[in-house]
Amino acid sequence: MKKYALFIALLIGAIYVKAQAPAEDKSTLTKVGQQVPAFDFYTDQTKTASIESYKSKIVLLNFFATWCPPCRLELPRVQKEIWDKYKDNPKFALFVFGREQGWDKVLPFKESNNYTFSILPDEGRKIFSLFATQSIPRNVVLDETGKIIYQSIGYSEKDFAELLKILDTHINKPLM
Repeated sequence: MKKYALFIALLIGAIYVKAQAPAEDKSTLTKVGQQVPAFDFYTDQTKTASIESYKSKIVLLNFFATWCPPCRLELPRVQKEIWDKYKDNPKFALFVFGREQGWDKVLPFKESNNYTFSILPDEGRKIFSLFATQSIPRNVVLDETGKIIYQSIGYSEKDFAELLKILDTHINKPLM
């Protein structure tokens, strides 16, 4: 009888632990450890670039929308704690994409919030759809080889602290 009770207790415990674990995010299409999908993007209203051309840098990709409350909380911290710290570091690049938004939305948003980093359009989710099907804000960090080393969905203190740690570790890593 004791063995049966112990088995039931362990089974209930296992079910409880499984229920507490976060569900697998089915909206994320990329995985940490894989190469970044190839894409081109506008760097301003006339010039384009390829993500491939940034392979020698640590790259932060941020996907947001001007109407998204968590995005509006995160971006001032991106400005202050990331961009202001690393903007002059040649090993770093930041690309903030307005999901489903054109220049007519992202430029006034940038100006009204006094952001000094570039905010780029991603009309039609052309870039976002390479990484996910839904949910913003979303951050993706690439290492110098173009490999995804970090991804986050949403905005939380914990995730932002982890993002800062990842960036600091990789940007300040000594050259081999």
